[in-house]
Amino acid sequence: MSDLTRRQKKTLFRILAAAVLLGAAALLPLPGVWKALAYAVPYLVIGYDVLGSAARNIGRGQVFDEKFLMALATLGAFAIGEYPEAAAVMLFYQIGELFESIAVGRSRKSIAALMDIRPDSATVLREGGECSVEPEEVAPGETIVIRPGERIPLDGIVLEGAGSVDTAALTGESMPVDVFEGDRVISGSINLTGLLKVRTESAYAESTVARILELVENSAEKKAKVESFITRFARWYTPVVVTGALLLALVPPLFVGSWGDWIERALIFLVVSCPCALVVSVPLSFFGGIGGASRQGILIKGANDLETLSKVETVCFDKTGTLTEGRFAVEAVHPREISPEELLEIAAAAESYSSHPVAQSILQAFEGEIDKSRIAGVEELAGRGLRAEVDGETYYVGNAGLMAQIGAEFHDCHLLGTIIHVAHGSEYLGHIVINDRLKEDAADAIRALKALGVARTVMLSGDKAAVAENVASRLGIDRCLPELLPAQKVEQVEALLAEGGKLAYVGDGINDAPVLTRADVGIAMGALGSDAAIESADVVLMDDRPSRLPLAVKIARKTMRIVRENIAFALGVKLIILLLGALGIANMWFAVFGDVGVLVLAILNAMRAMRAAE
Repeated sequence: MSDLTRRQKKTLFRILAAAVLLGAAALLPLPGVWKALAYAVPYLVIGYDVLGSAARNIGRGQVFDEKFLMALATLGAFAIGEYPEAAAVMLFYQIGELFESIAVGRSRKSIAALMDIRPDSATVLREGGECSVEPEEVAPGETIVIRPGERIPLDGIVLEGAGSVDTAALTGESMPVDVFEGDRVISGSINLTGLLKVRTESAYAESTVARILELVENSAEKKAKVESFITRFARWYTPVVVTGALLLALVPPLFVGSWGDWIERALIFLVVSCPCALVVSVPLSFFGGIGGASRQGILIKGANDLETLSKVETVCFDKTGTLTEGRFAVEAVHPREISPEELLEIAAAAESYSSHPVAQSILQAFEGEIDKSRIAGVEELAGRGLRAEVDGETYYVGNAGLMAQIGAEFHDCHLLGTIIHVAHGSEYLGHIVINDRLKEDAADAIRALKALGVARTVMLSGDKAAVAENVASRLGIDRCLPELLPAQKVEQVEALLAEGGKLAYVGDGINDAPVLTRADVGIAMGALGSDAAIESADVVLMDDRPSRLPLAVKIARKTMRIVRENIAFALGVKLIILLLGALGIANMWFAVFGDVGVLVLAILNAMRAMRAAE
């Protein structure tokens, strides 16, 4: 109850009040006009907004919608004295509308969540000193200072200093990037190590972080809403029914007379035509599918999202945190003339004072205790690695550039990933391969999607081409698009959308929020994904397992099959009763029985959607 919006709570209260008043009206032995008034009270309590909406739409020229049909059919029932039917039909309609509202009306706070990447202030050098100002107050060409742990407030070029920058929130690239003088840094990323002085390239409004916020807003506006089935249905059903009722009331009496009888048949025709079985069972089917998915750890935020998911032909994936674990681990240890354990121990000892993700992965792989009394000193060599004194001996741990500098004879590794070389003085000892591991079920998820008939799978990544293409190849993904910034990801998704077919995008980071909102259906990893990605997405996989995605597609397709079954059954029975009513064979009670029977069977069928995952 606490999760309902104020409007939904009000509708629920009206439904309960109308149900009580309807029951009271049915029990009271009232004559004629008093009976009509007794049923008019619950009818108006539950239906005043439908009547008002129908009247306003008529004033705007939008006549043939479901509100008009509900108003006309129920008022027609009152006109021929079928008061219980009129009130009950309106009550069923509002119950269906409440189900739909609950399923679709979940609040999304993607913009508010994205504000977490917006820097609060910028430290700018002015008149020989530092001053803290709002990022919007910094002009292009000014020099700003970013200390370790601070978020970079504006895009710019490094003038002085070197360090590692975490760009994961923006590019999705999992490894920190080393930057030096002359390198470009982007706003929203975090300076991990070293003091940086940066010359700003543009105003805050044109910065990367500001553009991401704008992209989410624009993408949300550009994403077309899928019309509800009832609205689409009413566009042709309502005018056909109204025209049929008019013809039934006016044409036969011209030839056979009995105007009163034919007008009554026309009103019965309108009452019977009221699609309460569809109005209730269609939203209930969606609601059941959404509920069944939630029990499997799949949060589908609305009926429109479920419908779109069932039609997906292209699935695009982010890499880091979606198909990979997003945590680094030692993948291989390749020593030269010493054991793997010895090589790992030397590297762990040298890295024991570092908080860098690479260092932490080496320490986790070693698993032993590091006696720091053995370590005399550690010197960081910016952008290359470090030099450490271990047991009185000098060791170098770092990249290929460091090995070349000290004259160690090293060799390139055939594996892709981050390569950490180790040398004793200038004697090369070997290297360690560190990688972001693939999720165990990622390959199974891709195979399952293809088995379901998904036409193509695509991976969009901020990682370097060699790393991203290697992951795509190992998983069997059809196409890989690497080295993309958030704006470029949106451009690629728009290009894929232009090729036709419904498109789903699966991601987990803040940088994925604009793409999630732009795709036909956005799917976020819930357990480890950012709040912005979760709020921007239409579907959330709560346990971060990619294999949940094929299951979500299966649930969506089964639910839509149940919806189509209810539509076909309800319309088929309705057509038969309409014909019998027009011929004078079916009276109102027969029509009510047929209508309620269809409604009950449709609801029972809709409840199967709760077990759509089975």
